[in-house]
Amino acid sequence: MKVFVVSDMEGVAGIVKWQQVTGGHAMYDEGRRLYTGEINAAVRGAKAAGATEIVVMDCHGAGEGWTFNSLLPEELDPACEYVVQNEWTEYVEYLEGGVDAALFVGMHAMAGTRDGVLAHTVSGSSWWRLRFNGTEVGETGINAALCGTWSCPVVLVTGDEAACREGRKLLGEGLTTATVKKGLGRFSARQLPAARAQEVIEDAARRALGERSAVPPYDPGSPCEILVDFNTSDHVEKYRYRPGVEITDARQIASRADDWWTAWRQFYF
Repeated sequence: MKVFVVSDMEGVAGIVKWQQVTGGHAMYDEGRRLYTGEINAAVRGAKAAGATEIVVMDCHGAGEGWTFNSLLPEELDPACEYVVQNEWTEYVEYLEGGVDAALFVGMHAMAGTRDGVLAHTVSGSSWWRLRFNGTEVGETGINAALCGTWSCPVVLVTGDEAACREGRKLLGEGLTTATVKKGLGRFSARQLPAARAQEVIEDAARRALGERSAVPPYDPGSPCEILVDFNTSDHVEKYRYRPGVEITDARQIASRADDWWTAWRQFYF
């Protein structure tokens, strides 16, 4: 069984401040240890479920050389391999070869979620709202659509209560979730200690992979329209001459294509 572990940092237990997820900040080292611990928990759960190949893809944009490179390689479980990509969603080789299931670790809620710890979508400074064929999504939706393009189901989402709720709403009640903290606001939460959070994630990963048929691969639909609303009007200008992309409002672009992957690549890369 081939398993893809897709990870982000803001949904990890113990993390509630930007300084913990920003490369170079003094508190970032603490965040990296907590992050790697939860990834390892998912890897252990996958091994216990019978996984024979596990690849981890770090999807956290920490800034500078730490972007998509926040996990601690020397502390990573040796049963997995890991990817450092240059651009988010560029690495698809593993999916192209056929992957049985994906585990999403450390997810956060979409922008505007009141009880979402460090909630944002792609860029907290520029993106306000994202929709796939009219369905509002966050980063869980983006990663799920990427996996679904190659028929890989997402069977687990871990993170705060809001992120897990968002995952079930999008992917269905068959999704296994592991809640490691409850947001009290954007920068505060009631949380599990790291050791307990890792136990919960390991157990959830094992159970989720034993019930892979409970969640179908996510497909936003074909043809596909992606709408992005930005915080300010200047962000739309760089898309003015992109084929397949239309500036539809002062702060909005639309990318349309026969399928989600084409529509996404038209404007994101």
